[in-house]
Amino acid sequence: MEFGNIESPMYSRLRHFFATIYSRMQVKSSTQPIIVSIPITQYDDTEAAKAARRQLKEAIYSALFGMNVPAVCAVSQATLALFAAKKTSGIVVNIGFHQTSVVPILHGKIMRKVGVESVGVGALKLTGYLREQMQQRNLHFDSLYTVRSLKENLCYVALDYEAELCKDTEASYEVAAAGRFTLKRERFQTGEVLFQPRIAGMRAMGLHQAVALCIDHCHDAELTTDESWYKTVVLAGGTACLPGVAERLEKELHDLLHPSIAAGIKVIAPPYGADSAWYGAKLISNLSTFPNSWCITKKEFRSKARRNPIW
Repeated sequence: MEFGNIESPMYSRLRHFFATIYSRMQVKSSTQPIIVSIPITQYDDTEAAKAARRQLKEAIYSALFGMNVPAVCAVSQATLALFAAKKTSGIVVNIGFHQTSVVPILHGKIMRKVGVESVGVGALKLTGYLREQMQQRNLHFDSLYTVRSLKENLCYVALDYEAELCKDTEASYEVAAAGRFTLKRERFQTGEVLFQPRIAGMRAMGLHQAVALCIDHCHDAELTTDESWYKTVVLAGGTACLPGVAERLEKELHDLLHPSIAAGIKVIAPPYGADSAWYGAKLISNLSTFPNSWCITKKEFRSKARRNPIW
C-alpha cells in the first residue's frame, strides 16, 4: 500500500495483502486491534478525492473485519510521521517513492481546505538521475539496487550548492556483490534534484517552494490565533534521511518567506528514519486511550455503513 497503487478489485487484493502479513507474523487476526497507515494520496478537497478516500478506508475496514480483526485504526501516513516527532500540529513533508507531499496538520487533522502541495519528485527520480550520471561516467553496475545503495550511503544535500561545486567531494563505497564505486559531484547533485528539479530535466517546483507555498496558505487561512502550529516542519520518507536535507530546507525557507512568517520555523529530520510512520503507530498503540478512542469496531463500522452506504 506504500505507493498507493491498489488495483481493482480492491477488497480482494487488500484481503490477500493482510492475510499474507498475518500469516508471516504467525499472529491470529482476531487477537488484537490493528493500526493501518493510509498512503499519502488523494489529498485534494474535491468531491472525487473525498470519494476515493472513503472507498479506500471502506475497503480496508471491510477486508480486516472480514478477517475478524476486533478493531481497526486507519490513520494517514503523514499524521503518524508527525506523531513520531511527538507533535500533533505541523507540516509534514513526505518524500515518497514517486512524489513528495506537503501536508498541513492541525491537532492531528489534515487541513485539506488549506491545501496539500504535491511535487512530482520522489526517490525514484533521484535514483534515476544518479543512474544517468553514473552511465555518463562509464561506471558499470548490474542493477538499480546498486545505484540505490550508493544514493543511500554516499549522497547528501549541500547547504550551498554553488559553493559545493568548488570542493573535492570524491568518496567511495563498496556495494555487496557489486564492487567498490567512487562518486564525485554526483554525491550532492543527486540530492539537489529535490531543490532544483530542472537539473534532472523536470519542470516542477523545488521542495522549498512547495513548502513555502503551504506555509503561506496556512498563514493566510488564520485557523488559530497561535501561528506557531505551521512553523514546525517534519520530514518523512527514506529520501528525507539524506544528510543535509533538513538544514538546506530550513535555510531556503528563511530566504523565501517574509521575515515575520519565517521567524521560528524549524525543520525536523525524520525522527526514526524511514520508519517514522511505524513509530508513530507504535506511540498510539501504547497510549492508555488505545484502542477505545482511536479504533472503530466491526459493529460500529456496519452500523455506519447501514446509515450511510457511501461512508
